[in-house]
Amino acid sequence: MTTNQITVTLNNGLAIPALGFGVFQASPEDTVTSVTTALQGGYRLIDTAASYGNEREVGVGIRRSGIDRSEIVIESKLWISDYADDKPEVGFEASLRRLGVDYVDLYLLHQPTPADFDDTIAAYQLLERKLAEGKVHAIGVANFSPDHLTRLLDTVDTVPAVNQVEVHPYFTNATVQHADTTLGILTQAWSPIGGIHRYRPSDGAGAGNVFENPVITGLAAKYGKSPAQVILRWHLDEGRSALPKSTHANRIAENFDVFDFTLTSDELAAIDALDTGLRGGPDPELLNTRTFPRAVDNS
Repeated sequence: MTTNQITVTLNNGLAIPALGFGVFQASPEDTVTSVTTALQGGYRLIDTAASYGNEREVGVGIRRSGIDRSEIVIESKLWISDYADDKPEVGFEASLRRLGVDYVDLYLLHQPTPADFDDTIAAYQLLERKLAEGKVHAIGVANFSPDHLTRLLDTVDTVPAVNQVEVHPYFTNATVQHADTTLGILTQAWSPIGGIHRYRPSDGAGAGNVFENPVITGLAAKYGKSPAQVILRWHLDEGRSALPKSTHANRIAENFDVFDFTLTSDELAAIDALDTGLRGGPDPELLNTRTFPRAVDNS
């Protein structure tokens, strides 16, 4: 572990870096280079998913980095096409095979399937078995609402360690964060610097570019940091894990350079107040294998 990282301890005692590196929408060739660059620059948490199509390249990047596997937290996710019947076992083992590892540190259900929630429960129970077998060191969920968490916990034995959800200044997802905190679940932010609104402006009204917001630019000027660095520090100071993504070496390094300043409580509140309530990603209530028919190839 690097000496200037901030770590968070999950509800099962596993400590992970608060700041990780994401590879969503990174091409296979970019994934290898960016993961290697991130690890050599100090990151020790790499987040991927079966549905990203780049688990194999994440594994290659890890091996090329020269960083010992034991120092790296690998996080991946099971896609909804592998929730039903005997597919969760196949999907999980395929993730290990593509990554080239015999265990993952953190493994999540990628989405709830509210209309087919029995499948969601069955998939999570597979994760519980893999946890007991030592093939994963902590398990969790992604994009779960408080209702989804309640429905899950009514049946399973293991409280998720992580709930990875959309969180950025324009969508703070406060209700989910409150439920996570109440249950002892770490909120982990995807699209932590609001990229979902910058890259998908045609998806509805959108909330605009948070990098241009005067609250963010003012704090960036005050601390001599970039808008992205201010936003990432906001996540860390409020106790979340954040997973910024970039394929550019300078931005990968910039996003990691956030450990030499902190924001005041008033500054954190000012960023919280930017929330628009506009979600950039898909509504988790609408997700199922019919609305999202794409299946992961586990052959």
